[in-house]
Amino acid sequence: MMHMTLLALLQEAAQRGPASPFEPEFGLIFWTVSIFAVLFFVLKKYAWPPIVAATEERERKIARQLEEAERMNAESQAALEEHKKLLAGAKDQASALIGEAKIVAGKEREGLLAKTRQEQEQLLDRAKREIAAERDKAVAELRQATVDLSLAAASRLIDSNLDDAANRKLVVDYLASLEPSK
Repeated sequence: MMHMTLLALLQEAAQRGPASPFEPEFGLIFWTVSIFAVLFFVLKKYAWPPIVAATEERERKIARQLEEAERMNAESQAALEEHKKLLAGAKDQASALIGEAKIVAGKEREGLLAKTRQEQEQLLDRAKREIAAERDKAVAELRQATVDLSLAAASRLIDSNLDDAANRKLVVDYLASLEPSK
């Protein structure tokens, strides 16, 4: 009979439904807790270990990647510092080469100026020698003309034709005796 009463109560509750949403139904609570417990233990035994293992593996992988990234960052910083040092060295070397080139260019310029001055002096000396030679030639021609004019004038004065070679020697000797007294 008790079974019947319980059965009648369940049928009546099923037909009526809950009076309010806050009214507890023990059957629903029992089955909900039971299914949750079974599902919890099944998941704990079969699903959570692979999920936890995958999560831990992912954590280790991320940690390795972070360590690798830190190592690569340190290497890149070291390479950057080395590059900066090399660049500074190259700038210093370029400055030194430019300074050296300026010194060499200055020396070359001085050498070219000295060579130009020497060539200029040689040209000037040669020009002076040529001028002196032309002057000496002009003086010799002038003496010759003077001798010829003197002989012509003396010959007219004397009105006789004297020996040309003897007269020339006489005039040249006379003119030569006048030169040291300059």
